[in-house]
Amino acid sequence: MTGTTTPQLESYYAKRAREYERIYDKVERQEELAWLRDRLPRLFEGRRVLEVACGTGYWTQVLARRAEHVTACDVNEPVLEIAREKPIRRGRVSFVRADAFSPGGLCDGCNAAFAGFWWSHVRKSDLSRWLAGMAGALPKGSLLAMLDNRYVEGSSTPVSRRDAQGNTYQVRPLLSGETHEVLKNFPTAAELTDAVRPFAAEAHLEETRYYWLLVFRTR
Repeated sequence: MTGTTTPQLESYYAKRAREYERIYDKVERQEELAWLRDRLPRLFEGRRVLEVACGTGYWTQVLARRAEHVTACDVNEPVLEIAREKPIRRGRVSFVRADAFSPGGLCDGCNAAFAGFWWSHVRKSDLSRWLAGMAGALPKGSLLAMLDNRYVEGSSTPVSRRDAQGNTYQVRPLLSGETHEVLKNFPTAAELTDAVRPFAAEAHLEETRYYWLLVFRTR
């Protein structure tokens, strides 16, 4: 995880690296996760994909099943160390330490991009800048997909507070007992489509109970 997020958020994900994927063990989400593990590889089939904020590589290995190549980046070396351990066929993925807000030359040769569970960690005031940077770094007509959580009472961690800009936060515990306040926004369908409208030639939002998947092509 990276970008203009707080140092606290980066520290949280570095410390959570070895327990991060426990989130995918929630029983009530298994059916939808299985659908996503089928949907995403078909979406990116044959494409050269830039994945930002790849974390531990959980979704990287899914994309790599059918993508021609995935360049996966994250600012945190501890999560990249775990990602590099994933059983991915040699040559299909490159893991790189880089900032999601500054993909730069990482986009060279890519015609698609993916961000899984990153949108929610971007401040509302920074969202347009991040989307503009992503869309501007890729050729016209490139495919972008954003995947993230919907808030579901009883399954999601409760929202602890909302700041003056409308960003929401959660207090999350680690297995050590340490707690961290984490920026976690839950955009509405209207907010999602409005955010990508300046950069998208076409956009399609798919919503399940626990997740949303926004797919669009760059202008």
